[in-house]
Amino acid sequence: MSDKRQDYISWDEYFMGVAKLAALRSKDPNSQVGSCIVSQDNKILSIGYNGFPRGCSDDDFPWQRVGEPLDTKYIYVTHSELNAILNYRGGSLEGSKLYVSLFPCNECAKAIIQSGIREIIYDNDKYAGEASVIASKRMLDSAGVHYRRYLPTGRELTITV
Repeated sequence: MSDKRQDYISWDEYFMGVAKLAALRSKDPNSQVGSCIVSQDNKILSIGYNGFPRGCSDDDFPWQRVGEPLDTKYIYVTHSELNAILNYRGGSLEGSKLYVSLFPCNECAKAIIQSGIREIIYDNDKYAGEASVIASKRMLDSAGVHYRRYLPTGRELTITV
């Protein structure tokens, strides 16, 4: 008979926690998004957050949300999902899961589908009514990529660094 600890966190809590921790690396003043790609046997394969591509200074490119396209962040920022996919240095991502703090847009959905990720666990779907997310869900459904909302437990985790 075991007297093991009973209050350990679940796999979903663990990996969503890693995704949310990764989001804290983002310098975006409005939206901090993090992703964690996990193998079928619950090993972390890659992590990403939203930010500018390598070599593009966070001080030289705009963080604004409104204005002329070249004066806003949208055409420069790499989303967390794509960063996690591009950061992966192993073989194939076929059959893996993606934990992400915000539901993926249509561009990230394309990369998710092409990379072989088979399941998405997301925390927030605040842009559900936007064309980019509607298109994303349409493509994910067509490609057979399962997605589900993360069910928060309400457990508060404190980390001192």
